[in-house]
Amino acid sequence: MHWTESDGSLRAEQTFADFAEAFAFLTRVALIAQRRNHHPDMSISWNTVSLVLTSHDAGSTVTDRDREMAAAIGELIRP
Repeated sequence: MHWTESDGSLRAEQTFADFAEAFAFLTRVALIAQRRNHHPDMSISWNTVSLVLTSHDAGSTVTDRDREMAAAIGELIRP
């Protein structure tokens, strides 16, 4: 998963084979987010998931916490 940093956030988009795979991925992201108490903005459009990470409590900027969350999410899609 490729993350880009812009406008005080980390952003990534991932395409899957179909809606079910995309939704399953979002569910796994939600479980990680809940454990870490760090909740990304997430959206889905059929087979494409978009994620945005930022630390609102740090002035809506990217922090190490966001980078760690991005790495954890990235681990979900490695073969």
